[in-house]
Amino acid sequence: MVATCRRMNETGINQGTAGNISLRNPMGFLITPTSLPYDHMQPGDLVQMDFDGRYEGERRPSSEWRFHRDILRSRTDIDCVLHCHSVYATTLAVHHKTIPSFHYMTAVAGGTTIRCARYATFGTQALSDAALEALEDRLACLLGQHGQISLGRTLSSALALAVEVETLSRLYVQALTLGDPPILPDDEMARVIQQMKNMSYGQAPDLDGVNDAARPRVSDVKSGPTFGSDASLLE
Repeated sequence: MVATCRRMNETGINQGTAGNISLRNPMGFLITPTSLPYDHMQPGDLVQMDFDGRYEGERRPSSEWRFHRDILRSRTDIDCVLHCHSVYATTLAVHHKTIPSFHYMTAVAGGTTIRCARYATFGTQALSDAALEALEDRLACLLGQHGQISLGRTLSSALALAVEVETLSRLYVQALTLGDPPILPDDEMARVIQQMKNMSYGQAPDLDGVNDAARPRVSDVKSGPTFGSDASLLE
């Protein structure tokens, strides 16, 4: 977690002591402490929290612990919550702009849009409620006049998604300087989302009706393991 925090600043998606990360564990979840620079943070500074809001450790939890708790409690499909103040995502968030399907990679967050949550004071239950609403059926959202949240099964997947959200935000901000970009229709985005799901299952993204679909050599099929015989290939 500490390395991921430092990586947020190294990649430029976060600055100073802004942002925070949580990770589910058998006792509840670990969360970064409040107001501690990441380059000074050590593993012992992380705060263990219960889902009832109690914590233990030498430091106080992040002021945003409420939305971390509520997201992890309501979303059993993810184990990590990452929050940062990346510049372009926040630029859109200060205008309360949802990112539409102007680019097919918008689907990386799980739907046709990346929503922007309504504004609420940081650290409050109202902000948590707004974030949960914006994250319904999504893996990422913007926070009105605040920043972004990205979710993942792992620290690395949450960080990768946050970087992708920032990249999409930058593209959208730049595209808007030329006018409102065309938006991909929902049926196309449904195909994109299905293709992304297929890729996550280890299947090549071959569309129905394509005659030159990628397929393994016969020798590879005979000598290599199959998905049914090696569960690690599905991870």
